[in-house]
Amino acid sequence: MAELGRDGLTVPLVAARAGVTPSTVYRRWGDLQELLSDVAVERLRPEGAPEDHGSLRADLGAWAEQFLEEMASAAGRAYIRDALAGDPDGGNAGQCSEYAAEQVRILLGRAAGRGEAVPELEEVMDVVVAPMMYRILFRPGPETMAGEEKTGKKEAGAKKAGAAGAAGSGGVADYARRLVERLLPG
Repeated sequence: MAELGRDGLTVPLVAARAGVTPSTVYRRWGDLQELLSDVAVERLRPEGAPEDHGSLRADLGAWAEQFLEEMASAAGRAYIRDALAGDPDGGNAGQCSEYAAEQVRILLGRAAGRGEAVPELEEVMDVVVAPMMYRILFRPGPETMAGEEKTGKKEAGAKKAGAAGAAGSGGVADYARRLVERLLPG
């Protein structure tokens, strides 16, 4: 894709680069979209455990901000689209969800180990992760426009959203932190 762009990518080109016949790729993946879906899922896999910032609020806030920035980036959006588009049985979508859930489990486990009260995993997924993914997929705007996508249009939207949308490191960070505040008020 880096050499030819997405539109220039074909199964025969992938097969040639891999040193196999196109039929080998078709047998394993069926079509190019299913191959790209599997590649996207691997690219969306977290590289390691989330950082420990000393409290659940700090840990979850930092993780949510990083998660949203990565998923809302141009590359993140492309990977999400690919993961879903070539996923007829929902397995890749489930795997992506499990990546996020595992990261949250780590944060909740650390907090419980420190003696903090912790919400249920599904509550975190529903209150923090689900709204971010919904905004990325269906209602993109200042809350989900990552750094390289900041345009005059985005800045105008942030001004309309008021000071909260334009404060700090931007709408993405503010939105992620607001979701964590809804989950862990006070």
